[in-house]
Amino acid sequence: MRQIADFHIHSSYSRACSKQLILKNIAQACQSKGVDIVATGDFTHPVWFSALQKELEEIGDSGLYRLKQVDSPIKFILSTEVALIYKQGEKTRRLHLVVHAPSLAAVAELNRQLGKAHNLKADGRPILGLSAPRLTELCLKIDPHFLIYPAHIWTPWFSVFGSKSGFDSLEECFDSFTPYIYAFETGLSSDPEMNWRLSALDNLTLLSNSDAHSLANIGREANIFALEKASYQEIFKAIKEKDLSKIKGTIEFYPEEGMYHLDGHRACGVRLNPFETKKHKGICPKCRKPVVVGVLNRVEELADRPVGFRPAKSYDFVKLVGLDKIIAEALGIKSRQSKKVQQIYQDLVNQLGPELKILLEIDTEKIKEASNEMIAEGVKRVRGGKLAIEPGFDGQYGTIKIFSSREVLRSQQQSLFG
Repeated sequence: MRQIADFHIHSSYSRACSKQLILKNIAQACQSKGVDIVATGDFTHPVWFSALQKELEEIGDSGLYRLKQVDSPIKFILSTEVALIYKQGEKTRRLHLVVHAPSLAAVAELNRQLGKAHNLKADGRPILGLSAPRLTELCLKIDPHFLIYPAHIWTPWFSVFGSKSGFDSLEECFDSFTPYIYAFETGLSSDPEMNWRLSALDNLTLLSNSDAHSLANIGREANIFALEKASYQEIFKAIKEKDLSKIKGTIEFYPEEGMYHLDGHRACGVRLNPFETKKHKGICPKCRKPVVVGVLNRVEELADRPVGFRPAKSYDFVKLVGLDKIIAEALGIKSRQSKKVQQIYQDLVNQLGPELKILLEIDTEKIKEASNEMIAEGVKRVRGGKLAIEPGFDGQYGTIKIFSSREVLRSQQQSLFG
């Protein structure tokens, strides 16, 4: 049974996240997207955890959950992201970890223990003054089937390998608990090929998740599984053992579109590739302050393999652009949230199936019949990687162009006068 899973999203209780991120809406968005298993997000937040207890029920004894009052096929996996800030080795460390729990009871106990010394109400992604080994130990003492792994492992500010406050190895971060870390999350600014360059990651399961702060971004990165029953234990075991019979691949953002792919200074409008950063000795040529070193540069710094190396035990991936983005660009509309874009998006989903099926499987002739030639051509170009990309840097997303301005103008004229 093929299952597409997005293991890292947020709720309406996380800062800078949409108020629409409630369970019912998340389930509806997943159905439109084609995501089968989705993270609850934010289970440490007291109000959100109360909603999980009231609105979800376990599916048999699977360790996965579904909505009680709504007929929905979407399965929820208990999850949260935590921010750890602590001192180690004369340096302040800041990193985010993804945590999955096998049961509501395990979450309740973790929240009880964390709540003794930390304010869990302040943010859905709580800031904890705990080290990575201490949090891992705490979780595993409650239940050995907690799954803990680094979030967006390369981003500069809050990650295990981050250039600003991270580490140079997993062992330096997790110490004696490193053997209990079975996976890592690529983050939007890196893809599998970049991660394959670091041999220290070979035995870990590579996961890609959306880290969605809004409904529209759910599933922008995801994982493809082949599961017999779809249970927490089956997922846990597949990830722990890096079982390639169960883990079939990942769905990826174009890493250049990620907001920390290259180096630079957003305030100065300076974007640098690793070679240029080295040439400028890490200093912004405009303001003369150190630049923010991005993901590509940090990978280059730690890599022990050449570009293009692929480990034996690896799985395929595909890079996509969201269907609403394709529609918006094909129509020459700036906002993917516009009524016209959303109407066409919903029409396509209603006629052809969920978004990921459209992007990955549906014949472009059928897409053309259900919409128009430009949208079908956009899907074709995304599948072929025929895009123009200005990479992101220093917290600014990169921009992807599927069509030239002339192509969009010609299409608009044809729709007006054709």
